[in-house]
Order: sequence, then C-alpha cells, then structure tokens
Amino acid sequence: MRNRSGLGVIAMVLALLTLMAGCTLGGAAAGGVIGNEATNHSAVGTVGGAVAGGIIGHELGK
Repeated sequence: MRNRSGLGVIAMVLALLTLMAGCTLGGAAAGGVIGNEATNHSAVGTVGGAVAGGIIGHELGK
C-alpha cells in the first residue's frame, strides 16, 4: 500500500505546476497522474483524471 502523505505531496506539486502553466496539456498530465494514483493504477481512473485535469487546465488558461 502506498504512503498517503507521498500521494498528497505529488498531488500538490502537480496542482501547483498546472496552476503555474495554466494549460490544457499540463492539466491533463497532472489529472492523469492523480487519477492513476487515486484509483490504484486503474486505466479508467487515469483517463478520467486526465479528462478532468484537461478541462480544468483549459478553463484556468483562459
């Protein structure tokens, strides 16, 4: 089982990176990683996270 505090650090770094970049690609990458980790490496979780992250990154980039 993975360390939850490590997951939090990864999530925070990726979220800050996405906010700084403010782009769709950065959001999709961050969302994919977070979705993958949050769903125990599920492919559906990875794709869902990437889609959600891409939408958020697109909206922040406007």
